[in-house]
Amino acid sequence: VAGCAIPTQRVPSAIPPSRVPFGLLDHHLPTTTTTVPASVPVKVYLLGANRKLVAESRVVSIPAPLKLVIASLLGGLTKKEEDAGIKTAIPSDVQVISATISKTPALATVNFNQAFGEILGSSTELAVAQVLLTVVAQTSLDTGVIFQIEGQTISVPVANGTQVSGPVYLSQY
Repeated sequence: VAGCAIPTQRVPSAIPPSRVPFGLLDHHLPTTTTTVPASVPVKVYLLGANRKLVAESRVVSIPAPLKLVIASLLGGLTKKEEDAGIKTAIPSDVQVISATISKTPALATVNFNQAFGEILGSSTELAVAQVLLTVVAQTSLDTGVIFQIEGQTISVPVANGTQVSGPVYLSQY
């Protein structure tokens, strides 16, 4: 033990304050703070060049419930998106009333106000695709989406133009 330069003694001894390393005698203990982020980025789908769906980022408050994510999709375009030529098929008067998710089977039910039912023509198919991809980005690829207006399930068009009355899946696009 003597070879390691560690002194040996049978009882503890006091160290004079002048020999204590800097900061160890400080009466104020260091504190740590943990900050929890108040928001989280999520993906929403908008229309890029040639009306192709493109993922854009939005920030929503944690825990990012699906209703809030859909509301961020419906919230309009940012200046940067507008400048880049990005658009949406969903009119500004469309609002989400509720959005729920069940795990087994993987289904999301998105309930809109009456304005969603007033979307016409090919814009309806694009609006459905925007919502579907936004939901799938938050859940999983096998999640189906049931569309409702004022609590009533509606039929919506899929990519091949047919109307689907049940859940819509990514594989249909």
